[in-house]
Amino acid sequence: MNFFIVLLTFFTMEGITWLTHKYIMHGFLWRLHKDHHDHSNEGSLEKNDYFFLIFAVPTIALMYYGTVNGYNHWFYIAIGIALYGMAYFFVHDIFIHQRFKLFTKTNNPYLLGIRRAHKQHHKHITKEEGECFGFLWVPIRYFRMYWNKK
Repeated sequence: MNFFIVLLTFFTMEGITWLTHKYIMHGFLWRLHKDHHDHSNEGSLEKNDYFFLIFAVPTIALMYYGTVNGYNHWFYIAIGIALYGMAYFFVHDIFIHQRFKLFTKTNNPYLLGIRRAHKQHHKHITKEEGECFGFLWVPIRYFRMYWNKK
């Protein structure tokens, strides 16, 4: 059962990420996210990196709360959130934005589709008129453009 809690939480985080990205990061907290789009801090930490703390602190609190009287569902929810955060870091910061020069080349249609959709998202440098707010799932047209090349 705990495995399913972790798995369900991981996949639920995609929807939460989409909503957070569209309505919070491109909404009232745009001032933290803006430098991620205008590249004003290229090569260094961005104000956008504060979102790591904004999401990590409640996750750590859930982990703690979930272990106070033995391991309960809150702990496994926190594990699902943490795993999603790790996936986000590896795909978004390492693979897409190349903060570390790893995984620079791939022929995988799924990864190429995610990278292309993210580039489409970044063509907008204002908080309005954004698109592709998802992370692991983006509009199917971005996957098709690479699947049809085979």
